Amino acid sequence: MESVARSQSAADPGASASNDKTLIYRQSRWTRLTHWLWAISLFFMLLSGLQIFNARPQLYIGKQSGFDYNNTIFAIGAENSDAGPRGYTEIFGKRFDTTGVLGWSGPAGQETSRAFPSWATIPSYYDLGTARVIHFFFAWILTTTLIVWFVASTVNGHLRRDLAPRLDDLKRLPQDIVDHAKLKFHHTREYNTLQK
Repeated sequence: MESVARSQSAADPGASASNDKTLIYRQSRWTRLTHWLWAISLFFMLLSGLQIFNARPQLYIGKQSGFDYNNTIFAIGAENSDAGPRGYTEIFGKRFDTTGVLGWSGPAGQETSRAFPSWATIPSYYDLGTARVIHFFFAWILTTTLIVWFVASTVNGHLRRDLAPRLDDLKRLPQDIVDHAKLKFHHTREYNTLQK
């Protein structure tokens, strides 16, 4: 597949933009295939990971955790209040009301206590076993395609030729970061420093 890079013709600096487009072949089919498989794998791993997190929706700092310790840094849950059940998200001891999205959500009259709502998890119903199977299945796909991509990119020279940063790339890095922050993109035949 190709991508478009704009280059100003040295012979005619006033040439129109439509004449300045050049098709450049940048990535092999293997690279495109593995990248799409990574995107699909990460999608399923994220949503099944949210379901796994629902089993114990708390993150701790330190080597020990449990009811006897006060080292929770992130939690999503539900609690009873005078107005009825409320969802909350707690970050470093600061609590936020997230009713309807996190902690307490669902269709009207059928709300339940869930860290992440059913529409954001795979599977949508509570099933930790299935979520773990899906999560690890796609983790293996991600790992396998990463190895395939790495071997293919090493053999065909893509890593050395296109991705390994050179000294002049590192010198341009600060300016490249500034340009990207200003949304000024320079389309060239080679990968820019941030792409590497």
